[in-house]
Amino acid sequence: MTLRKRFTLFTIFWLIFILILFNIFVYFFVIRITTQSEEQLVANKISLLLENAKISTPGRLTDPKLLNEFYNVNEVIRIVEPSGNIINQQGSDKELLERPVEFTRTHESGITYISGMRVLYMKVPIYQDLNVVGMVEIMRKLNLLDSYLQVLVAALSVTSLGAIFFAIFGTYWFTSRLTAPLQTMVQTMREIDRSGKLRRMELKGKEESAELLQLIRAFNQMIERLDRTFAGQKQFVADASHELKTPLTVISSYAGMLKRWGRNDTTIRDEAIEAIAKESERLQKLIKSMLTLAEAEQEDWLKLETFDTVQLVDELSSMLQKTFDRPIRIHAEGGGVRLTADKDKFRQLMVILIDNAIKYSKEPINITISHTKNMVRILVSDKGIGIPEHEIPHLFERFYRVDGARSRSTGGVGLGLSIAKRIVDLHDGHIDVFSKPDKGTTIALQFPKKNS
Repeated sequence: MTLRKRFTLFTIFWLIFILILFNIFVYFFVIRITTQSEEQLVANKISLLLENAKISTPGRLTDPKLLNEFYNVNEVIRIVEPSGNIINQQGSDKELLERPVEFTRTHESGITYISGMRVLYMKVPIYQDLNVVGMVEIMRKLNLLDSYLQVLVAALSVTSLGAIFFAIFGTYWFTSRLTAPLQTMVQTMREIDRSGKLRRMELKGKEESAELLQLIRAFNQMIERLDRTFAGQKQFVADASHELKTPLTVISSYAGMLKRWGRNDTTIRDEAIEAIAKESERLQKLIKSMLTLAEAEQEDWLKLETFDTVQLVDELSSMLQKTFDRPIRIHAEGGGVRLTADKDKFRQLMVILIDNAIKYSKEPINITISHTKNMVRILVSDKGIGIPEHEIPHLFERFYRVDGARSRSTGGVGLGLSIAKRIVDLHDGHIDVFSKPDKGTTIALQFPKKNS
C-alpha cells in the first residue's frame, strides 16, 4: 500500500472516530439539557398547582376546574387518592390516560417509554394537615423534543458525511503534494538505475516543507558524493592502469629481448634479469599499496586500543634508524602520551611519514610528540628538498607525485600519503603539511583523545 493511501485511510478513520465521539457527546448532551429543561417545567407546574388554595381545602380536589389552567397538549394531569382511585384528571391522549396508576407517598420523577416514545412523569404527594391525602401525577410525551432530536441526528449525519467527503478530497490532494517530491525522487532513482547517470533533484523553495527540503538536500548531497566517488574511482582506475602499464611494459620488453637474443649474451641477460626483478618488486609494492588503500575504505577497518604513542614511535624510529642508517630524534614531554587508536594502523601511518622524510632529505629526522587535555599532536619534520606551495593541496591525491622521476627513483608509487590521509580521517584526526622548497617539510598530525 502506498504512503498516500495509508495517510488518507488513517486520516479518514481517525476523523470518523472523532466525529462519532463528537456526535455521541452532542446527542446525549442535548438530550440531557432538554430533558432537564422539561423536568424543570413540570416541577414548576406542580409547584404552582400545590400552591393553589383549593388544594389545601378539603373536598376541592375533585373540582374539574382545578386542573384546567395547568393542562397542556400531549400531557395528562391527575390527582390520585391513597387507595389508587383517580379523583380528578385532565388530558386527551389515550395512551397516557390508559397508563395504570401507582400511588406513592414520596416524590418521584423519571422517563418511561410508550410505543417507543419517551414520556416524562413526575409524582408529588398532597398534604392536608400534615397528612397525605392524595398524589399529583403529571405525564408528558416528549414527542416534540424527540422530533427535534431526530432533526439534530440528521443534521449531524449530513455534516459528518460532508466533513468526511471534504476530508477525503483534501487529504488526497494534500498527500499528493506531500508525496510528489518522494515520487520525483523515486523516478530520479529509477532514471539513474536505467541510464547509469547521476542526477540531482531541483529545489522548489517555498512550495515544499522544511522536512522535504531537507530530504531533497540530503538526496542531492548523496548524489554529489556518489558522483565524486565514481569520478574518484574512474580516476583511480585510470591512474592505476597507467602506473601498472609502465612496469608491465618494461617486463614485457626485457622478456622479449631475452627470447630474441639474450639467451647467449650474458650482458643482455643480466641487464634484463635485473630490470625484470626491479620492476616486479615495484609492481608488488604498487599492488600492495592499492590493496591497502582499498582496505582503508572500509569503516570497520580499525581495531581500537589504548597505547603509549611515545613508546611506539621510539621503537619504530630505532628500527628505521638501523635499517636506513639515518638519525631520527624523538622529542616528547615527560611521561607517556596515551592515545586510543588502531595501533597497527598508527604504526603504518608513522612508517609512511618517516619513510617519506628519509627519502627526500639527508639531515636528521625530528619527531615531536605533545598533548593537551583533549588532543594529541605529532610533528614529523625534515630539512630536505621541500615541496612547492602550489603542490601541497594535491599531496594526498592518489598517484600524485611532486616530481615523478624523482619519486620513481626512490621507489614511491604515489599512494603512501593517500593511505596516511585515510588513516587519519578514520581516527577523526587532522593532517597538515608545512613546507618550503630547499628548507624542509613538516607533517602535523592531530588526534582527539577518546575512551577505549
